[in-house]
Amino acid sequence: MSKEKFLMTKIIATLGPATNSVEIITKLIEAGARVFRINFSHGNFDDFDELIDNIRKAEKGTKTFVAILGDLSGPKIRVGKVIAKGVLLEKGQIIRFVKNPIIGGGKGNENSFSTTYPQFIDEVKPDERILLDDGNIALKCISKTGKGDDAFLSCEVVEGNLLSSSKGINLPETQLSLPSLTEKDHRCVEYAVHKSFDFLALSFVREGKDIRELKNKMTELRARPHGLDITGGDLGFSTTYENDDFIPVISKIEKPQAIENLQEILEETDGVMVARGDLGVEMDLAEVAILQKKIVQMCRNMGKPVIVATQMLQSMITETVPTRAEVSDVANAIMYGADAVMLSGETAVGRHPVEAVRMMNRIAGRTSSYIKSEFAEKGKYIRYAGKLNRKATMARGVNMMAKDIQAKLIITWTHSGGSTVFLSQQKMQTPIVAFGENITRLRQMSLLYSIYPVFMKQPKSGSKFIGELNNCLQKNGWAKKGDPVIVVASSPITRRGITNRLVIHYVGETVEE
Repeated sequence: MSKEKFLMTKIIATLGPATNSVEIITKLIEAGARVFRINFSHGNFDDFDELIDNIRKAEKGTKTFVAILGDLSGPKIRVGKVIAKGVLLEKGQIIRFVKNPIIGGGKGNENSFSTTYPQFIDEVKPDERILLDDGNIALKCISKTGKGDDAFLSCEVVEGNLLSSSKGINLPETQLSLPSLTEKDHRCVEYAVHKSFDFLALSFVREGKDIRELKNKMTELRARPHGLDITGGDLGFSTTYENDDFIPVISKIEKPQAIENLQEILEETDGVMVARGDLGVEMDLAEVAILQKKIVQMCRNMGKPVIVATQMLQSMITETVPTRAEVSDVANAIMYGADAVMLSGETAVGRHPVEAVRMMNRIAGRTSSYIKSEFAEKGKYIRYAGKLNRKATMARGVNMMAKDIQAKLIITWTHSGGSTVFLSQQKMQTPIVAFGENITRLRQMSLLYSIYPVFMKQPKSGSKFIGELNNCLQKNGWAKKGDPVIVVASSPITRRGITNRLVIHYVGETVEE
């Protein structure tokens, strides 16, 4: 392993038909992917079984820890069945949405359509917008007529286009009574827990109670410890070192209601994804970049890991080289402070999935070098209650010391991973090598900024750990004799649940018992 493997901003690759084999997943890891997203909206449990097996085979073959992120479908509303050729909707045309299933555009239903959520006819109010097919078709509700199953909405076409079956429906101005977790989502959560996913992403979050519903479900399934409510800058790891089944929740910000309730959502969630696809449909497209920067900054202020996603290298679905604007988009997300950047269609169905990851890795590497050379991250201290405050204070102190001594690396011995997460949230430009034997935690830390997880059996003492460290760092070419590193651990090193030892070490020095 070489120093080039120290990725600062992490890359998430969505798997799909273009990337479902061990061979391709191996190449994605070698190109820089450290987290693989499985989208529960596409495929069945047999398909997911195969993906998981192939991810773990590729992980073993590359000897690189990678995490699996399950993305719940959420309550997505879709248009019902439409005639095979589709229906061309024209500006000014009046169409209807009805409750009972029909074939839209068919005989007798030339201007009528059904949906997968009939109740939306009772919940959409006059003058509210209805967006179809990712905003390619825009409607305005005019009126509701009738009662019960005979009720229907009359809508005016504001922007026309071809409408076909199963196109998505976005209702940016409507307060829906849909539950945050559908019946399918409940099955997927149970599956994810059974299969030991590393993270779960919750779609279409509107308010804090949506996240609490998922957390309660996971507590019932023993995938979240009882009493672990709101997590701090440690991702909840500090309280879970005896529970390897803990799966953190990543909340996707993609609805206007989520922006209105952003503070309470960030308090409730373990991590955040800026899901710019639906966000850009439901809100003014011109606002998306501003909202992205605001969300990332709020996450940093609160010590919450944050992912920026959707259309980052969209042109590479078909092209071998991204546009200049896409390159700038990825670089800006990194400079804002994202922990990870995500590829969706680029790797799931694209023609050049490995090249897309390799390109994103190049952009991330160059951007990290620029950040390090042009301005140093000052870090941030956030006050927490109890023992977490000691870890937060330690992380801020390590940041300052690392700059003073120009540390080559930050080294941690991790039981739960909590202190290492606090260090990651300082956004230092110094790689953090996290040693430990808790494989679940090592995989989960693959998502987090600047952390490189390495398996090592529990050392018997701190001095023996530093002795093994000397050999490991020099053998792998990560540091040379005399390089300064900062070692963060517990004393004694076998003690769990506390971080109370910080050592400035020069590689090659011997340490007495």
